[in-house]
Amino acid sequence: MDANEQAIAANALSVPEETIVEACDDPPLPELGVIEQVWETDPIAPDEVAAHAALAVESLSLDGVPDGGEIALGVGSRGIANLATVVTGVVDALADAGYEPFVFPAMGSHGGATGEGQREMLNELGVTESAIGCEIRSSMDVVEVGRTPDRDVPVVADANAVAADAIIPINRVKPHTDFDGSVESGLSKMLVIGMGKQRGAQIAHKWAVDWSFRRMIPEITDQLLDELPIVGGVAIVEDQHDETTLVEGVPPSGFLDREEELLETAYDLMPKLPFEELDLVVFDRQGKEISGQGIDTNVIGRRPFSINEPAPEKPDIKRIYTRGLTEKTHGNAMGVGSADVIHEDIVAELDAPTTLINALTASTIRGVKLPPVVETDRAGLVAALSTIGVVDTDTVRVLRAADTMHLHRLYASPGLIEAARDRDDLRVVEEPSPIEFDDGQFAAPSLRE
Repeated sequence: MDANEQAIAANALSVPEETIVEACDDPPLPELGVIEQVWETDPIAPDEVAAHAALAVESLSLDGVPDGGEIALGVGSRGIANLATVVTGVVDALADAGYEPFVFPAMGSHGGATGEGQREMLNELGVTESAIGCEIRSSMDVVEVGRTPDRDVPVVADANAVAADAIIPINRVKPHTDFDGSVESGLSKMLVIGMGKQRGAQIAHKWAVDWSFRRMIPEITDQLLDELPIVGGVAIVEDQHDETTLVEGVPPSGFLDREEELLETAYDLMPKLPFEELDLVVFDRQGKEISGQGIDTNVIGRRPFSINEPAPEKPDIKRIYTRGLTEKTHGNAMGVGSADVIHEDIVAELDAPTTLINALTASTIRGVKLPPVVETDRAGLVAALSTIGVVDTDTVRVLRAADTMHLHRLYASPGLIEAARDRDDLRVVEEPSPIEFDDGQFAAPSLRE
């Protein structure tokens, strides 16, 4: 489908602003001001990140790797801060020690489940051969390295990685969007799902319906550590501003225990919405580099597409309106079903095959159901606020954020502005004023830092 056909499809699904406003009796909308979350952070200076990555590698034992041996570095598809710099630091340290590092994409089915698509995703994240100083070997070929003892589930891994003399995954440790466990997103999950490519990811998600990721990932991680020459991993933790705050080498013996400790730190530092009870949250964009589910389920308190996994208890958001997709998501609208209303721009940019392949692999097809589609931002606000009961514009609790990763500055309705004045962790930056629209679309820009 070309761009013109996509636009026609979007228009066919989109409900005009006039229709929605008329059906809802043209209700008044709340004013919006700007608040800022006050976070105390201690990030690593950008010019020191590579040195921290090199030290992380130097902390790992490479005694079993032959001189000049090939070391496969697993790199994923997430929007990790300073990712190319971290990878470069790892590559340089290994090369200086006399080894031959190469990068392989460890991202499951992302990139349309093709080798070239995954290479392009790395390119988008700045991980190119010229930038990092080593070869990138991107293929969807996998090798079966064993089967789980109780369930006889195949355990597969990237063929290029299996053929190497050593393997080092590089990944951020953070809360996962689909489940809660002792380890979630991080080194272990990258081994089990990311390194398993499309086949491994599909096997894991299919079995997780009954087995649960919280039990599956530790068990298969132990098996992979036994079967493959994994000499350790490079773990990254980010602060509330998504800046690098820790880069650490984790030996194989720490993949589960140390990663559990790092996950607790990541939970403490994860950016969150500053209110637990909200009537409407507007997100300007969603995308795979923002979260595996486009919109981070830990931020919104919703997990509508996970099977047998409870949603976070807070926050409680009555309505979510999402306005667009990021450029780097390449049309992958995974998780769009988290919203209650979406802008027609999402449909116009949506790549249906890529989105569905991701959903099928992850066994989360409910996450790609399309919510009602509206023509304009004004229509989106009216539709959302007109379906939550009686609304008082002075007290209704509305936030607008760039996305679930960038939550430092937020547009906020008068009721939330007043609540912010009494809190040390919030600062009022701009007083409320009427929402300005340009042909029905927000005139005010996104507040992404």
